[in-house]
Amino acid sequence: MVSGAAGDGQTGSGAVEFTAETTLAVLREACASIGLDSTGARLLRLGSNAVYALADRPVIVRIAADPDALAEMDRAVRVARWLGAEDFPANRVLAGVSQPAVVDGRVVTFWESVQDAEEYATVTELADLLKRLHWLEEPESLGLPYFDPMAKVRASLNGLGDGVHPEDAAFLAELADQLEKDYGRLDFVLPFGLIHGDANIGNVLRARSGQAVLIDLDGFALAPREWDLILTAIYYDRYGWHTREQYESFVHHYGFDVMNWPGYPVLADLRELMMTLWMGGKAAVEPRAAEEFARRVKAIRTGATRRDWRPF
Repeated sequence: MVSGAAGDGQTGSGAVEFTAETTLAVLREACASIGLDSTGARLLRLGSNAVYALADRPVIVRIAADPDALAEMDRAVRVARWLGAEDFPANRVLAGVSQPAVVDGRVVTFWESVQDAEEYATVTELADLLKRLHWLEEPESLGLPYFDPMAKVRASLNGLGDGVHPEDAAFLAELADQLEKDYGRLDFVLPFGLIHGDANIGNVLRARSGQAVLIDLDGFALAPREWDLILTAIYYDRYGWHTREQYESFVHHYGFDVMNWPGYPVLADLRELMMTLWMGGKAAVEPRAAEEFARRVKAIRTGATRRDWRPF
């Protein structure tokens, strides 16, 4: 995540900050290296990746915030090419380009743009895509890792900076310890196998053709399939971001209601903790993130409603 600002554009550790300005410089160099024009490129998102849309052709450039993401991005590129060979509706890497590239210490990938104006597909279409994805048998050559949510939690806890009060950090660490024990006792009922890893409505776009397309392939892993269902469930159940009708359609099309599984509360709490820690990692440099992080920690501490949580 972005660290605290320093006057010369460096973090306290000497690493270049991950900002719109620094990623734009990376974008320009990366595009120039393969003959693309970055003039007028539009920043779509700045989070775990800086995502740019080029102005003169339908190309998306993604710059990873994590400077150690080379292996992960290499795997995402290989996953995309495999899904293309399977004719699965997912975003495609730009053909004829050797990637990922490393530019100024940042990992860069190039993708085909699937739409001209941002439009998300429906949760029903997300369910259909996940059901189809979960039926695929991935080749061993992809080298997909076994999914370890607690490793991600520990990394996020270690990444909390000056924007998080020590008491809040200690509380979240204690919660992580308890959830690690609870997670280890879960009895999963769906088959173990390929997952997207971050399956939610924000990662399924409406392509120019009208087809629903799955994006953000960085988190592909081997895991219990329940993990790919949990975000849609808590977006409905806890936050009210989906309606009951939408969620029931999702369940009908996928064929399984994770909320009826006894392990649901544990998986929901774990995913909620990961979402909160991600927000905490941005709190030092983004006032809106700091405000939202405080709201979330208070709700988790007190058991208060999550209906006032805001998507970020």
